[in-house]
Amino acid sequence: MTNEQLKKRFKDFSIAIILFLKGLPDTFEIRVIRNQMVRSGTSPGANYRAACRGKSGPDFINKLKMVEEELDETQYWLELVVAILPEKRNEAGILWKEADELLSIIVSSIKTRRDSIKNNPK
Repeated sequence: MTNEQLKKRFKDFSIAIILFLKGLPDTFEIRVIRNQMVRSGTSPGANYRAACRGKSGPDFINKLKMVEEELDETQYWLELVVAILPEKRNEAGILWKEADELLSIIVSSIKTRRDSIKNNPK
């Protein structure tokens, strides 16, 4: 997958998160989750774009670690939505799976870059 394809995938994920959140009821509990998840669910795309502009290998890795953390947090919030609104299990499950796939890609990228730095120190 190219950087541009991954950027698009992150953008599509962000849009899907926003649309999912718009469809949730307006209760106190869901407002708390919505406020957190709109940030954690949209920031991986922005952070990935920043990583692509990284100034060095370590900078790239640090930015990808931020992507990793935000994707994991988004999965947490999706799990809470399902705990509170079991009827949202299918919708949330699709988003959780996409977050998990993106997370796997990012973790693999971090490992690859770390190995590259270790094998080619400057």
